[in-house]
Amino acid sequence: MRPTGPLHLGHYHGVLKNWVKLQHEYECFFFVADWHALTTNYDDTSKVEEYVWDTVIDWLAAGISPSASNIFVQSKVPEHAELHLLLSMTTPLGWLERVPTYKEQQEKLNNKDLATYGFLGYPVMQSADILMYKAGNVPVGADQVPHVEMTREIARRFNHFYGKEPGFEEKVELAIKKMGKKNAKLYKSLRKKFQETGDQEALETARALVEAQGSVSLNDRERLYGYLDGAGKIILPEPQALLTPVSKMPGLDGQKMSKSYGNAISMRESKESVEKKIRTMPTDTKRVRLTDPGNPEDCPVWEFHKIYSSEEVKDWVQKGCTSAGIGCLECKGPVIDAVCAEQQVFVERAKEYQESPEIVRNIVSEGSERARDVARETMDDVRSAMGLAYK
Repeated sequence: MRPTGPLHLGHYHGVLKNWVKLQHEYECFFFVADWHALTTNYDDTSKVEEYVWDTVIDWLAAGISPSASNIFVQSKVPEHAELHLLLSMTTPLGWLERVPTYKEQQEKLNNKDLATYGFLGYPVMQSADILMYKAGNVPVGADQVPHVEMTREIARRFNHFYGKEPGFEEKVELAIKKMGKKNAKLYKSLRKKFQETGDQEALETARALVEAQGSVSLNDRERLYGYLDGAGKIILPEPQALLTPVSKMPGLDGQKMSKSYGNAISMRESKESVEKKIRTMPTDTKRVRLTDPGNPEDCPVWEFHKIYSSEEVKDWVQKGCTSAGIGCLECKGPVIDAVCAEQQVFVERAKEYQESPEIVRNIVSEGSERARDVARETMDDVRSAMGLAYK
């Protein structure tokens, strides 16, 4: 996430709840993308540090655990910048100019000068962020899938240029023999099927077969993967988009929750502020008087009920609103209670970190070191493949 200030409920329900779940299913790397923040806010960096720590505290308050995941800050792993530079050498300019969000953001943020190399090249930095950890999956919403696809293309192009090591075919044949006679025969059969007919199932089966070979070294395994689709040794594996469940979290006005729309509730906002914001939320415009029946589907408050209320409460709202049996303020009551209860959890969890900021610094320092250990290994592979590993 880019550090842009305190996170709101849209961030929690749209992203963080999913991250909390994923950290127990995968090895996860979560980082604050402070360099990415500079692509659009390079002219004012006065709040970056404050926002970095705010972001980390909000993550911890949401349930992201430093013992279950790697939490770090992008600029504390300088290898990201090196890989970004090296990938930029082979990334065609036309690819960047065709990124859908490139022109959209320039038009949307027309008050800023975004005719910069940093803004044009941010998808390459984004690709470096992913490829640095040889990520298998990237949790994204549907609108971010094109960025993952570009990362795949950048990795594919890099592997095409630098994946053909000397004696590759001979080394592959030796690796195949290490699989044993039966598995070697199956591997060759599956590869032939994929090469001749494009059978994706055969490709996936062959990859799973390679993955299961405990007697094969990591380098040989990457050669076997690369040989399947005719590339070479895979230096940077192509990631897959792991689609995040669609967030239903609306803003106070029914639009998507966003600070720029002025319709957000922060994760750690005061109870008084939350109550005031929800009490003044717009409701069904056709319900002018208390005695007028309403339609929950035309009311932004109903969207909050869908997220926070039990079936019993939602049934009460449906019946009470359509029959004019309850007023709008009465309808908002359970939402206020539920949002405040959720926020109290965040506030309590965050309290320890706010009172002892050195704990947050240590979490980030340790997470950054773990990330650097992985990043150094990747960069050793990259430099070696590019002929830059000077003795």
